[in-house]
Amino acid sequence: MHAYRTHNCAQLRESDVGETVRLSGWVHRKRDHGGVLFIDLRDHYGITQIVADEDSEALGLLDSLKSESVITIDGVVKARSQETRNANLPTGDIEVFAKSATVQSAAEELPLPVAGEQEYPEDIRLKYRFVDLRRERVHKNIMLRNKVITSLRRRMIDQGFSEFQTPILGASSPEGARDYLVPSRLHPGRFYALPQAPQMFKQLLMVAGFDRYFQIAPCFRDEDLRADRSPEFYQLDFEMSFVTQEDVFNTIEPVLAGVFEEFSGGKSVTPAGEFPRIPYAEAMLKYGSDKPDLRNPILISDVSHHFEKSGFGIFEKIVGGGGIVRAIPAPNTNEKSRKFFDEMNDWARREGYSGLGYVTRKQGEFGGPIAKNHGSENMQKIYDELGLGENDGLFFAAGKPKEAAKLAGAARTRVGETLELIEPDCFKFCWIVDFPMFEYDEELKRVDFSHNPFSMPQGEMEALENQDPLEIKAWQYDIVCNGYELSSGAIRNHRPDIMYKAFEVAGYSKEDVDANFSGMIEAFKLGAPPHGGSAPGIDRIVMLLADEPNIREVIAFPMNQRAQDLMMGAPSVVSPKQLRELSIRTVEQPKPDSAEATRVDRAGDA
Repeated sequence: MHAYRTHNCAQLRESDVGETVRLSGWVHRKRDHGGVLFIDLRDHYGITQIVADEDSEALGLLDSLKSESVITIDGVVKARSQETRNANLPTGDIEVFAKSATVQSAAEELPLPVAGEQEYPEDIRLKYRFVDLRRERVHKNIMLRNKVITSLRRRMIDQGFSEFQTPILGASSPEGARDYLVPSRLHPGRFYALPQAPQMFKQLLMVAGFDRYFQIAPCFRDEDLRADRSPEFYQLDFEMSFVTQEDVFNTIEPVLAGVFEEFSGGKSVTPAGEFPRIPYAEAMLKYGSDKPDLRNPILISDVSHHFEKSGFGIFEKIVGGGGIVRAIPAPNTNEKSRKFFDEMNDWARREGYSGLGYVTRKQGEFGGPIAKNHGSENMQKIYDELGLGENDGLFFAAGKPKEAAKLAGAARTRVGETLELIEPDCFKFCWIVDFPMFEYDEELKRVDFSHNPFSMPQGEMEALENQDPLEIKAWQYDIVCNGYELSSGAIRNHRPDIMYKAFEVAGYSKEDVDANFSGMIEAFKLGAPPHGGSAPGIDRIVMLLADEPNIREVIAFPMNQRAQDLMMGAPSVVSPKQLRELSIRTVEQPKPDSAEATRVDRAGDA
């Protein structure tokens, strides 16, 4: 017999009754029924009920153990009586009568319970993550992650992609988020950077002649954290040669749709080949976001022209000063009181906006200050244009274009959630396309890249030389699902002459490009194929499939919101000897007063 087990804790069935078996695992639950002790024994695979009574030599030992002790049981498989069978367990028709037991590791008092799904403070969960991972929900999430990655890898290989690994230690890039820097011992005063993405390396693989690359790539970004962002994350990074934007779409849609169909648990998924393509400008108008949640049926409209001459002076002044007015419908709100509309206005103010105007309508009668001043006839024109009914309310976001669009998008989401309009049990994908190549930087007072400087501009050199830079679109695209951006991608700018020109438009010299991107620009001068790709985020994919609100729930060992590993104590202080070896001297930061320190700590843990 094996030293630890003949079966795992999910294997035994009624057909095994009478067999002598050996099981090993953790004491999940204990129940003492007056001389009869029941233990749920748990391992990675499942749970088996162990029973011991006065005829069992193991009774005293088992009774003395705390939960989560690791034990080995020798016993006999018995059938449960009909009334005690557990249909929720694969092993629910049997139990194992313990003849003897061996303690492999006795557990002390637990910092948090494993059995049950009680909520527990996140700092405790992260400090004792190895215990937290034993809990059913978290364990299930990590196994889902494993299956998703396996499925993604198989689907990419089936489409002719080859898996390559790119360097972890690279050069710092002046673009994008902050790098995590790694000091070099052999080159004092110089630093490596952990990759924000394998962007340049995967493009160089295309230049090297490898036609289809992919990688489950670790990426690192030193940026502020939130529910869907982690400093260390993984993405399905891929790149293809001799492809158009449509080729990229046709390649990755079956992969993503297939994975979501495989693990959605019966929820509907946008079929491959049917992902809507929404231009960036349309997304910002209709949804107030470049990552729209298509489960929400509400569409935003620009109604600025209705207020160019209006009795409602506030909006007329905003429009006359170059601002906009966006309308957000609130369907079937005739049963809602004035409080609902006022609370939306209060919410907008709490978010830092001046407010959210509104119009109520019940059985065709308009209400509220905007309707009173703008006039019922003029309000009816707006309602007719938007196709609204006699019991639909309407919210207004007004102000400078970017601020009003952002408020309208946030209000659309809040109205959809409050009115329970979000379509349940579905994953709705879309592509956001035609991103602007350049934007005007109000702070620097100049044109700069709006997103990815290495995207090919639509129209290529002709567009750069003859079009208004702010009108040029890029062959750039995002994949969005249920309001989450899963990835950004692009058809790359593989032509040195076009790259130099694009950077020139953004105010960078040829010398700047050569200094900052020498590896790639020099490679392109030696023959580069047209190429493009993308990099869907694995953590966010699993978060959506697991229906978790926070990305940390699908990462085995995540950091907290302050980028700290509470379990391993990272980041940590290192010894003076290590710093000397790296030619580094630390500068002590001024300590905030105690009140300020408390405020910062609380903000970081919010």
